[in-house]
Amino acid sequence: MKPYTTIALLGGTGKSGQYLVQQLLQQHFAIRMLIRQEYPPAPTITVVQGDARDLNAVRQLVKGADAVISTIGQRGNDLPIFSTATANVIQAMQEEGIRRYILTTGLSVNTMTDQKSPWVAQATDWMYTHYPQTTSDKQHEYELLRNSSLDWTLIRLPLIELTHEAPAVISSLTDCPGNKISATSLGKFLTMQLNDQQFYHSAPFIANAESLSTP
Repeated sequence: MKPYTTIALLGGTGKSGQYLVQQLLQQHFAIRMLIRQEYPPAPTITVVQGDARDLNAVRQLVKGADAVISTIGQRGNDLPIFSTATANVIQAMQEEGIRRYILTTGLSVNTMTDQKSPWVAQATDWMYTHYPQTTSDKQHEYELLRNSSLDWTLIRLPLIELTHEAPAVISSLTDCPGNKISATSLGKFLTMQLNDQQFYHSAPFIANAESLSTP
């Protein structure tokens, strides 16, 4: 597997995405970042102006990249963005011959191997009750990944704490092992996945080891 040097990033200006940018820069990756607003210049960040729902913008973003990471979130009252963004990323990556796609989602996504504990199952039901469109769209995004030929990893997350502390991370393919994840721990984990094949074609839950107690 060739080393990755340039990462195409969606969601890099978001709350958790900013922590990921810090980790990528610390590891000396070059970043191509899709944004919808002005961004301060940085030597190793190439800004691509546009929206993830625009296929041409995504094509421009991934050109020259070795892998793609997405931490995009839902904005206000916008229509669900996740499946549209990932459909565009899949098409653009296939056109450019890029294989590695790493992205984040919530606890509500279901897989065939899940054995969700009561609190995770309740959280999933709550999301479907209160945010049915967005939650269904995230599930559709997972199905798009399953049917793609990419080397994808969809990381399912509990509550994200915006902190520079980085407790150890634990993972599971069947149930969420804790109720929170540090944004710095998440950034480190996402960066590590660039050179780790353990979770190819799977959707692991991750959490900080210190958050093992359930709500």
